[in-house]
Amino acid sequence: MTRPVVQGWCPGAHRPMMSGDGLVVRVRPRLARLSAAQTLGLCDLALRFGNGTIDLTNRANLQLRGVAEADHQALLAELSALNLLDAEPDLETRRNILVSPLYQPGDLTARLTQALIDRLVDLPALPAKFGFAVDTGVARLLAGDSADIRLERGPLGLILRADGAETGCLVTEDDAIDRVIELARWFSDRFTSDTRRMARLIAVHDLPQEWQGHAPGPTAPAPQPSNNDIGPIYGAAFGQLPAAELRALVEASGAAALRVTPWRLFLLEGGAVIPAPAFVTDGADPLLTTDACPGAPFCPQAQAETRAIARALAPRVSGSLHVSGCAKGCARMSPAKVTLVGNDGRFDLVKNGRAGDEPSLRGLDMETLMSMDLT
Repeated sequence: MTRPVVQGWCPGAHRPMMSGDGLVVRVRPRLARLSAAQTLGLCDLALRFGNGTIDLTNRANLQLRGVAEADHQALLAELSALNLLDAEPDLETRRNILVSPLYQPGDLTARLTQALIDRLVDLPALPAKFGFAVDTGVARLLAGDSADIRLERGPLGLILRADGAETGCLVTEDDAIDRVIELARWFSDRFTSDTRRMARLIAVHDLPQEWQGHAPGPTAPAPQPSNNDIGPIYGAAFGQLPAAELRALVEASGAAALRVTPWRLFLLEGGAVIPAPAFVTDGADPLLTTDACPGAPFCPQAQAETRAIARALAPRVSGSLHVSGCAKGCARMSPAKVTLVGNDGRFDLVKNGRAGDEPSLRGLDMETLMSMDLT
């Protein structure tokens, strides 16, 4: 197998990434939210400039695929008109903030997130994938999602916690963002090419006691497709949102806004519950526990098509399924019960592991996989 190239950075809008079908242009919603007008506009841009789909990433960002290089500047102008583009590329890179999506307007989560956005210019130089989580609801929803510095609730109040540490320090709303910036500077002064994430750094470099001592509150599972108090929640197979169908759903539901999550779910704020055959509406649907990257030919590093076989195998796997076009495993970083890794048009099988782990079987074709017991 050809060793895949790890890019070490994520695409943005100003700095897109070339893929097999064109540029990948990422949009980072502020407070995990797009107004209905912004959502409809982004759908139109996906149809006009991209391949007609919008990807929902595991960092709760949205991205357009298949954008021609010649169209990039025109697309940026349209994103700016929708207020979906940071004026400066550096601010876009820094605005890597994961937000618990079930917040209420003006609550602590919303206030802290906006305060952090307003202070992005004060952050030190940080690695491209370094990120923040604002998860201050009654129960933590983002504990298993990627972030390096976390604002959470604990029994005694607001807690600032370095990812990888079991405990954090008590902060107030007034000083929380100052302390976030202090912790980011502590990291910035010490990280190396091998410790570009907080958990890796504190595994080899003791975190000062001033940043520890207070345990965060309980966690709660991610929501499922349902009718939430804020609005209906729908799932997106493989995180893929067909733009035409999403546009129709937003319009028909009367939603005021779309909220995004890192769990391949989206919420229609204030929308009515209506049928949506293009999306997942059943929490028991196996596609919700199935991960698959775009695969070949859409990614130049993928060595096999992925999503058709993932759809075919999902009902036959009792548990998590990950189909990866290469050993990088971009669609899922955590272990899955069954992981299939593309290898020269076929697949290698990893049980209870990640895409980069040693496979137990190699060179499996579609016919063989469909006849195997994968339960």
